[in-house]
Amino acid sequence: MFIRKDNTLKWKWIGVGALITVVLVLACVFGLDKIIHSLIRSEQCMYPSWESIDSGWFCTVAKIFAVIFSAKTWLAGTLLAVLIFFVTKAIKNENDFRYAFVKIKNSYAFYVFLSVLMATVVTGLLKFLIGRSRPIMYEALNQTFFVPGTMEYVFNSMPSGHVAISFAGLVMIGMLYPRIKWATWTLAILIGFSRIYVGAHWAGDVIFGAFIGMLCADFARALLKKINAR
Repeated sequence: MFIRKDNTLKWKWIGVGALITVVLVLACVFGLDKIIHSLIRSEQCMYPSWESIDSGWFCTVAKIFAVIFSAKTWLAGTLLAVLIFFVTKAIKNENDFRYAFVKIKNSYAFYVFLSVLMATVVTGLLKFLIGRSRPIMYEALNQTFFVPGTMEYVFNSMPSGHVAISFAGLVMIGMLYPRIKWATWTLAILIGFSRIYVGAHWAGDVIFGAFIGMLCADFARALLKKINAR
């Protein structure tokens, strides 16, 4: 998205993207969020409870997405892939674990792991600093809040961690395997849509999270390519 074929970052486009993201997020916060919420949100699809009035297929898919594409799942899955690569590489080279450790940073598994890790750290920090209330608070009290400095679930809506981390991982996979790029981007967008559908996030949270995820994927790729070129 913001990286050239020679793996250098397009700083001008990053600036443009950041500006567009800020404008869109502010527009959402000051009114657009509630409009999109009323259009997309299924009030019968309760989250995070699995017991919902709505038994529709997308409600079920959205909740499955919430589990499969959570930060814990992404981190555990990618870390496991890195460990498998490490052990396999060491065994193939007569149990040379030092050699395997050097080769890790050039593995596709580590590329995805690093981008996911970066997105996890960034979103965790921003959630704490921003402290935006989730849509469920609006549905219950007809009000929205900002309570910075807390990690309580109802006040860590912005940015969407699921979306940021999923975009980071899926955009990176798309860069590593260009032939399935269309599928990884489609899946990332569906994950974002699902977070609004179940009432876990506002549209502004999703937009912000998507931008962070794309940036983390590009930064991780540029960083590792630079390190591996030495």
